[in-house]
Parts: sequence; structure tokens; C-alpha cells
Amino acid sequence: MECFRMIFQYFQSNSESVMNGICGLLALASVKMYTSFDFSCPCLPRYNMAYGLGIMFVPPIALFFCSLLLNRQSLVMLEEWRRPQGRRKKDLAVIRYMCSSILQRAMVAPVVWVIVTLLDGKCLICAFSSSVDPENFVGFANASPVQVQQLLAKVPCKDDELMRNNTSRKAVSRYLRCWSQALGWSILLILIVAAFLARWLRPCFKQATLLQARHWSNYIDIEQKIFEETCCEHSRLFAHKCILHFFENMQQEIKQHSFNLPREEEGAEGEEDLLRGITDQGQVNKLLKMWYYEKPPL
Repeated sequence: MECFRMIFQYFQSNSESVMNGICGLLALASVKMYTSFDFSCPCLPRYNMAYGLGIMFVPPIALFFCSLLLNRQSLVMLEEWRRPQGRRKKDLAVIRYMCSSILQRAMVAPVVWVIVTLLDGKCLICAFSSSVDPENFVGFANASPVQVQQLLAKVPCKDDELMRNNTSRKAVSRYLRCWSQALGWSILLILIVAAFLARWLRPCFKQATLLQARHWSNYIDIEQKIFEETCCEHSRLFAHKCILHFFENMQQEIKQHSFNLPREEEGAEGEEDLLRGITDQGQVNKLLKMWYYEKPPL
């Protein structure tokens, strides 16, 4: 039991490390999802672009929202932003720091998905095969414009009967794959350079302000956790007290049925001390309302 308590305390005090691990798992899951996904382009002029761009951008949007849902700090940040001013002022620098931290972690899995799709090239070939200039490829010279559009739309489908004997299909596919991989490597290089500059240029700015924002963002998160734990503990004791009070009122009926109800006076006194001052529903509601509208000043 002590081991589980230590593990729980570790996760509670290291929520930032836990979220980094969750974001890493989501990134790996996005790669696994794409590699196991059966990509089949419709090879129709009107649907290729919608299908290719949909596969490239719809799953990243879903992964982005999943990251926000799994990140507990996103809810804490929204509560801190929307709460009334009360007796404790709101620090916009802390809210900006929390928002930046949340968005950075939430963008990991979507960016990994987009980069993997670009390096693979299938989505871009499917989406933009109909947009290629046919004059740059010899195999489409003798076809009518309608036939050219149909042939270009069928470039991703190498097993199609119309494209088996077409010599330009591989050329168009290689051309689009090269552009896709170049775009993917460029995005990856830009992100690496941006992360490098952000890490090495950070000490050049006001480090004290950054430390303050990070400290108080951690404080808000831990304070919310401790408050929720305290509320759960009080709810348990409050329910226990209500049940004991119910059985105290039922003593006459219990005696008639020859039931013996042993009581521990010391335990009851200890619970009475913990519940002193907060002993009915109205007081609990007033306390929660005061915590929301008038948090005590730091």
C-alpha cells in the first residue's frame, strides 16, 4: 500500500513529466496508426484531393483534441482564466505560460503525423496527382483533356488497367513523392531549428519572469489537486457522519429487532473534530461558492 501511495504522490507532484510521457506515447501511437492504416486512394478526379488532404489533416486534429483532453492542466488553465477576480488577482503571465505549455505538448502528435505522411508521400500523390502539368510528361501527349484528367487521377492506383501500360505514371509518382519528402524534411528541419533557438535564446530574456510564471502555474495545479483531495476526504467523513446519524435515529427499531450496534466513541469524536463547522449541506455549498468566487490571497 505504501508503494502505491509513493507512486501516486510521484505522479501528483510530477504532472509535467507525466504529460511529457503521454505526449510521447501519443506520438508513437500516431506513427503506429499510420503504418497500420490501409491507404486506398479513390482515384477519381473529384475525390482524390479531399481524401488525400483529409487523411493528412483530419487525424492530426483528432490527436490534438485528444492531447488537450488528456492534459489535466488545460482544464486548470481554463478555470484560472474564467474564474472571478475575487480576493486573489489573476496573473496573465501565468495563464500565458500554461497555455503555451499545453499547446506545445498538444502539437507533438499532430506534427508527427503530418511529417510521417509527407515523408511517405502517398497522401500528397493522391491529393495532387490531378494538378500536375501533363505537358511535362510524355505519356499524356496524345490524350484528350478529359482523358488526361482521368489518367492523372489514376496515378496513385498502380494496379489500374489504364495505368499499367502508361510510362509516365511512375514519373508523376516520383515527382510528387520528391516534393512531399522535401516538404516533410523542411518542416522537420524548421521545427528542430526553432526548438534549438528557443532553448538557447531563452536565457537571454528575463529568466526571473519565466521562473515566476512556471512556479505559480505549478502552484495552481497542485493547489487544485489538494483541494479536490480535501473535498473527497470531507465527503467521505460527511457521508459517514450522516449514516451514523441515521442509525442513531433508528436505535428503537434496531433494539426491537435485537440488533447490537457497537460504537467507537473515540473515532466519532475524531470525526466530529474534522467536521466541526461544516456539518450540513448549506455550509458545504457556501464553502465551495466562497472558494470559487473569493479564493484566499496568496
